[in-house]
Order: sequence, then structure tokens, then C-alpha cells
Amino acid sequence: MISAQGLGCMGMSANFYGLPKPEPEMIKVIHHAINSGVTLLDTADIYGPNTNEILIGKALKGGMRERVVLATKFGVVLASDDKRAEGSREVHGDPAYVRAACEASLKRLDVDCIDLYYQHRIDTRVPIEITIGELKKLVEEGKIKHIGLSEASASTIRRAHSVHPITAVELEWSLWSRDVEEEIVPTCRELGIGIVAYSPLGRGFLSSGPKLLEDMENEDYRKHLPRFQAENLEQNKILYERICEMAAKKGCTPSQLALAWVHHQGNDVCPIPGTTKIENFNQNIEALSIKLTSEDMEELESIGSANAVQGDRYIPGMSTHKNSETPPISSWKATE
Repeated sequence: MISAQGLGCMGMSANFYGLPKPEPEMIKVIHHAINSGVTLLDTADIYGPNTNEILIGKALKGGMRERVVLATKFGVVLASDDKRAEGSREVHGDPAYVRAACEASLKRLDVDCIDLYYQHRIDTRVPIEITIGELKKLVEEGKIKHIGLSEASASTIRRAHSVHPITAVELEWSLWSRDVEEEIVPTCRELGIGIVAYSPLGRGFLSSGPKLLEDMENEDYRKHLPRFQAENLEQNKILYERICEMAAKKGCTPSQLALAWVHHQGNDVCPIPGTTKIENFNQNIEALSIKLTSEDMEELESIGSANAVQGDRYIPGMSTHKNSETPPISSWKATE
């Protein structure tokens, strides 16, 4: 059981959305979130890399550990091959790597057990059954409590769940990312798997619209994403403006309205908006008090229809649920 809203911690330490923030300030944000009732903290070994887990470990000292469900992830590593472009990534899901990554995260977090351990992206070279098999051993050894998947296809989720119960699937879900509603969300609900929605504010676009780009630091990787490119911004600006109009009628901010829409998807859905500021956190939490009627939901879903957003979520070649299929387990056995 977790709080209705979690806290995404990536931006506190990683440079994906700009430069890392001062550690003492981020610990204050984390403590404020916990004291406000948030119980789910979301991190990953790639955030930093490694420094976000260290930050969370420090923040959980002094009795805070028992008050949270601690979620971290493994599987995405910076490429080591000199021939690869700087900053490019590799995905690993082989048993030896799974175990080594878990041990390293436990050490950085300075905990005995990880509550929810996600495979961050799917290694398409390794049958999902092999990866989950090693995670199952880690559960049996008491090093992790629950297993999760992130950006996995419906069939991958089913295969994984047949080896060991999958507790949660993390996926991008917001008014400008709704393709998961076709297969993945129904599959999770059929199997009784919880849903953790990352980027519920469209990586900040549903909070600030196109002006978000004006304040972005040079290191911010959103500058490279298709939806933030000039040729797509004009179309996507219309979505933001329509959300703003409806938010004004509801007496809330556009980000609160967008978050409320995710909250209204069901009690099995927990969005994890990230922030580095207490005032933004407070605003996000207030979204829980916004009530949306069936008519409101229909209007919002019309605003965020399939043709409302222009541009892909990620740059070509990045791992997503659309290309996460793994080989059959028989192929692995044949080569082992």
C-alpha cells in the first residue's frame, strides 16, 4: 500500500532536467514530502548516475526509512564502448548484472532491503523469464520485497508475471501520453498489477507550456525530445492552452488539472511527479482535492486525444514498451 501520489526524485541529482540541485535543499524537500503523507519515493541507479540513491539514503536516516516504500531501478547503464556517442546507454538484464546492480543499490541506499525493485528498461537480448528468475531469487533472499517493470510491453508483462508476481508497472501516462491505455493498462488491471505513472505532467509541459523551454538549462535533455522541437511545439501548444482554459474554469492550475486527471484513472494508479521545490510539491498535492465529473473527464480526454500531440515521446532508438519484446526462454537455454 502506498500514498495516492508519490515523489519522483530524478531531477534532484541527475542532469537530465538540468544541473543537480544542492543536497541539503533536496533532503528538505524529501522530508517535507514524507511529513506531508507521501510514502512512495522513486529513484534509480542511473540517476546521477548513482548520486540520487546516495541522496535518498541520507534523507532516510533518523527514522524516515520505516515511513516510506522505497523504489529504485536497474538495467540502464551508460555505454562503455568508446565508439558509442557520449552519453548513449545500454540495457542489461542478465542474471549476473541484476544481482550486482541490486547489491550496489543496497549499498548506496544504505538499506537492507529494497521495497520495490524495477527493471528500468527491458534487455531484448535476454528472455524476460531469466531476468525475473534472478529477481525472484533476490526476493527469496530478502534483498527486495517486490518486483516491478518499466516500459514493458503487454506480452512482456504477462511472461514476467508467470515467473513471479509483478507488483507494479511504471509507465508514462498523462494527457499527452496515452498510448498505454490500448494494451498495457488493461493487461495490468487483468493481472492485478499496480500502475505507477511517471511524467504525469508531460515532463513539465503541462505545467508551463512552450515557455518551459525558455528556462531550460543547456544540459536539459528535453531539448532533444521530438515533442519539444519547434516543428511540433505549435501543435502541442494548443493542447496546453485548452487545458489552461479548463483549469481557469475549475479554479486550479493547469498542472493540478492534469494531475487530477491521472488520479481519476483509478485507485490502482499512483502518479509520481518530480520536483525540486517545496512550493511545487504543495501545488501537486493539492491536485488530490480536485474533483472531476464524468463530463470533465470526457472533455479532458477530448483535449488529450490521440491526434492532439505531435512528436514521439523519445528520440529514435530509445527503449520503450513498443520495442521491449525478448527472445523465448528456449533460445536462452540453447545457448547456455
